[in-house]
Amino acid sequence: MELKQIASFQVDHRKLTEGMYTSRVDGDVVTYDIRMVRPNCGAYLGYGAIHSFEHLFATYVRSGPQSDKVIYAGPMGCRTGFYFLVRDMDPAAAIDLVKETMDFIAGYEGPIPGATEAECGNYREQDLEGARAAAKKMIPILADWTADKLVYQK
Repeated sequence: MELKQIASFQVDHRKLTEGMYTSRVDGDVVTYDIRMVRPNCGAYLGYGAIHSFEHLFATYVRSGPQSDKVIYAGPMGCRTGFYFLVRDMDPAAAIDLVKETMDFIAGYEGPIPGATEAECGNYREQDLEGARAAAKKMIPILADWTADKLVYQK
């Protein structure tokens, strides 16, 4: 079998900056790249922070009025951001939902949803303050984000 270069590896990571981008479109499913850390710059999302962020992000987007359009929200292995997959959601609505989610996470206080031994395979590795800090950093970055900015820079 010949291994093909997947779409996300075709993006020039030397040019990527923090923001939200359309990674790929597969029919009615859109994968967004929520880039929270500039790639290959030595500072990455910490394991506990990315884990807590994942729990909060996934819970929030699956709890609101657009939950039926949410397919997946999860971290990138490189720890520079998240993928967010939606179906039949207008790009402006996806941007607004991500902004709302950042606001939610930045101000969240309380127990991390799904962070018990019965609910999570690594429930002890959580960092709420790190997740909140990552979300707070993204709020001004996404403040004026529009559908026109969803395109990767060439």
